[in-house]
Amino acid sequence: MTGTLYDTGRLFLSICIIFIYKIYWRCITIARDIQHEINERIRDREIRVIGPDGDMLGIMSPREAQKIADDNELDLVKVSPNAKPPVCKILDYGKFRYEEIRRQKEAKKNQKAVVIKEIRMSVRVEEHDIQVKAKNAKKFLNQGNRVKLTIRFRGREMAYTEQGRKVLLDFANRLNDDGVVDKKPKLEGRSMSIFMSPKKDKEKSQEK
Repeated sequence: MTGTLYDTGRLFLSICIIFIYKIYWRCITIARDIQHEINERIRDREIRVIGPDGDMLGIMSPREAQKIADDNELDLVKVSPNAKPPVCKILDYGKFRYEEIRRQKEAKKNQKAVVIKEIRMSVRVEEHDIQVKAKNAKKFLNQGNRVKLTIRFRGREMAYTEQGRKVLLDFANRLNDDGVVDKKPKLEGRSMSIFMSPKKDKEKSQEK
């Protein structure tokens, strides 16, 4: 009988520990999730308040704003902490965070990783090689990638840097319909490079 009570007590204690641990971990998770000052966390002397319907309620103390939020069963959230005075909005914080996280996920999903494809040439590159490399560069640009065109000068070829610059610019001119030059030819050590971006991306950024 005593052994049974002992085992039951141990089981009950284990359950309590697990329960307390879960509550503790949830509190930590919630605390980490809070990205804004809300409700009683707002300690400013006065704040500018936006009501639940988007109406400006004016400047008041956090206590007054909190009462309005409580009356509407909503939260007081600081949305512009750097404003003078800080701007707070009365809203459903759970819904607000859900929408915010959803927008962040959508933005991240729509982000396109920038890939730079490098094409290397010699300062003495022949016309046939230029045509092949230009075809590859065009394909990369049409795929939405940036292209880095590079000439490596070997030994005494350093005396022909101006010729290398001309080769790069002529090569870029062949891609005028598909790309635009981001950076002019630049000599770094024994290499000279020029960068190009897809023309459609450049046109979009100029439209904005």
